[in-house]
Parts: sequence; structure tokens; C-alpha cells
Amino acid sequence: MEAKNGKHITVDEIKALAQKRLPAYIWRYYADGADDQLTTWQNGEVYKTLVIRPRILRNVSTIDTSTQIFGKHYDVPIAIAPSAYQRLAGYNGEIDVARAAFARGTNICLSSNATTSLEDVAQALPQRDAKYPKPWFQLYFVRSRLITKELIKRAERAGFEALVLTVDTTTMGNRLHERTNPLKLPADLSMANMTTIKGGGTSKGRLILNAETAEEAAKIEREHSDLLIDSALTWTETIPWLRSQTSMKIILKGVLTAEDALLAVDAGVDAIIVSNHGGRQLDSVPATLEALPEVSEAVKGRIPVLFDGGITKGTDVFKALALGADLCLLGRSALWGLAVNGQQGVETVLNILERELWRTMVLSGAAAITDISRSMVGVRKSATAFGIAKLQR
Repeated sequence: MEAKNGKHITVDEIKALAQKRLPAYIWRYYADGADDQLTTWQNGEVYKTLVIRPRILRNVSTIDTSTQIFGKHYDVPIAIAPSAYQRLAGYNGEIDVARAAFARGTNICLSSNATTSLEDVAQALPQRDAKYPKPWFQLYFVRSRLITKELIKRAERAGFEALVLTVDTTTMGNRLHERTNPLKLPADLSMANMTTIKGGGTSKGRLILNAETAEEAAKIEREHSDLLIDSALTWTETIPWLRSQTSMKIILKGVLTAEDALLAVDAGVDAIIVSNHGGRQLDSVPATLEALPEVSEAVKGRIPVLFDGGITKGTDVFKALALGADLCLLGRSALWGLAVNGQQGVETVLNILERELWRTMVLSGAAAITDISRSMVGVRKSATAFGIAKLQR
């Protein structure tokens, strides 16, 4: 639905317009998941299974949507997740997304597979009050320690404050659309942060994806051993090695179970992100909202629990916060805004979600983010037991 003044008023409307504007192969690269896309679909659908249990006669004359992560201020509990090849969406790609996040008082996490170098993104960002965070950098840990170390040092020199280690990509998910229609970057685009890799923007992971046999995949891995994501990472070796290389905060992205959440806390990471890579890796894993309660219960507030997956509405953000998320991250929704209107389009997405979250908080009796609790969401009982069941810890 579009307002009479021509402004976009829902993220779903922006998504529909983005699909019309993007070439089909780019749309599918961004939108599709792995295999049958069950997880990608469920990431969005699962919000419909929760109801909000509003409280009344509470003073909501003033609403505070701000939060803090690592002692830094966020005007809204919504930031931008890492996503690859943003210049495929048009405009200024990663720079537009980053500027939009800063303009709205929040933050971004830049992908290793960006089409703009981390240095250029950092230089394009305006100076702002020190109470706000500096950008984060998402790291794919390749087998060459030299390449990985250089990426880390570049991020430090450029002023990034956190390193987001993606841990759910030990091999590439079975993305069927990419097997039949392999993504090819235009001649003027490349994997700008991976200039140390021979061949520039060539993705060796996609060679493995298109291998016809396990033997062929193993051969490709041997031939490009230094350039592929390291599948031998462990709790005992990887986190200590990262700590020895950087003073940046270390965040693990890709946690879906209480068991791994506890190991992350024990390993001393600074935060975790409940994420299934948008359903693009292993199909049939839980939707992130389904995984969030057990992860947040395991962590018990010892480190921040961040969250991504399927957010298109302010009520989605509210439900994730109620289930234990400290900060929500946007992936595809930010890309749809970028495709429609560059920086302004991303700002519009953030504005819509902030406005919807504000209204949800007013109508639910939550004057601040800290007022949003597990008791404010529930699920419908079975057909034989009519009513609403509260979600208990």
C-alpha cells in the first residue's frame, strides 16, 4: 500500500517494488534460500504464530526506542546485517546502506564480500557523537591465516570497532538457483575486500557448489585450499587466535542452539548473533525466531544476543525483543530499500520499522525497550484448547 503523497508506508510494498526494479537474476540471488527454501520461508512466517499480549493503564506518553550495545547508543534496536555485493542493487551500494544507518542513529556490519572496500566505506561515513558505535566488519575466516590476518588489520586501521565472525559457512549452501544461473559480477564490480585473492571477484565457493560429485568438490578444495573458508575452525583454537590478532570486539554470527551459545560464552566472545544466514546455508534448520528463546535463556544476559531473520514489520522487532534479542539486524529488507531509492530507500525502511515499533510499544504498554518482556507474547493453544498460552521461561 502506498500513501496518497506517494511515500512508501510498508516494507512489504518496498520489497514488491524492488522485485520489479531488479533484474531477475539479482533478485533471486538476494531473495532465494538453499534447497527447498523451507527455512527462508519459515523465517518470515514464524512471526505470525506469536500474538502480542498488551498491558493497559501504563504511562506511555513518552516512548524511548533506544538501546545500548557495548556501551554505545542506538536510537533504535535495529541495525543492518552484512550482505554481499550490495552494488548489484544499484546506487552506491554499501556506502548508501552505511550512510543510511548512521543517519538513523544505528549501525552497519560490512560484509567481507562487499563490492566496496572497507576503507572506502569507513571514509564515506560522517563523523558523529562518540556515544554512537563505529561500524562492524564481518569476517569470513579463510584458510590462509595471512589473508585473514590482513583483513583483520585493515578493519582495525579503518576504525571498525567489532569483528563479526560468520561460523555457518563451512561450505556453501545448496542454492539451486545459483547452480542453474550462476551469479556473475559485472566487469566494474569485484569482491573489493578480497584483493589479495588471485582472480579478484571470482568465488571459489561457487566452484564447489557446482561440483557434480563429492570427489570433484574435494579436488576443488585442494586446488584452492588457501582461498576457501576454513572448515577446520574450533572453539579451542579459533577464538584465542582472533583475540591474539585484534582488540576489536568479537561477535559470533550463526548460533542456533543453547549448546553453542554456552560454548560461545565460555570462549569469551563479546556477543552472538542468532542467525541461519537467511536460510541460504542449511535448509530445515529452525527459523531464527524459533531458536531465539533457547539461546537467550542459555546466555542469561551475560553477553548481548543479537538476532536476524525475516524482519519486515515493527511487530516483528517487538516479538524478537520480547524473546530475548538485544538488537535486531536487517538483511534483505535493507537491500530492498537500497534497490528502490539508494540511501533514502534504506532510511525509509528504517523509518517505517521505527514508526511501527513505536506504535506497537504504545499500544502494548511498553514505554522503553527494557519494558518489553517475554510475558508480552504468547501462542494460540491447540484446536482442542481454545485461548492464548503465555510463553514461559
